[in-house]
Amino acid sequence: MATIEHNGKTFNVDEDGFLTKGMEEWNDEWVDYVKSIEGIEELTDEHRKIIDILQDYFKKNGIAPMVRILSKTTGYPLKRIYELFPSGPGKGACKMAGLPKPTGCV
Repeated sequence: MATIEHNGKTFNVDEDGFLTKGMEEWNDEWVDYVKSIEGIEELTDEHRKIIDILQDYFKKNGIAPMVRILSKTTGYPLKRIYELFPSGPGKGACKMAGLPKPTGCV
């Protein structure tokens, strides 16, 4: 287990950089950290909508939604999701939302 420090906060992460305690330790500082490593200049309402949907889906189902479900639920085409999260919905969006690393097709 590794640790990351950002803005005075320390986060425990796995080997892929995902929070080990997931949404339990998720906060605004974590979002700011992931935003910086993703190269996202400004967090928009579209980013927040995706994060909220990912977290809600995970709370209800215990897994991240498949890409087509995320696209359908947000109303954003996959291309737009990749524009918002350059490393993709699994690596970037799920990481920012505090979800564990997805095992399937996210």
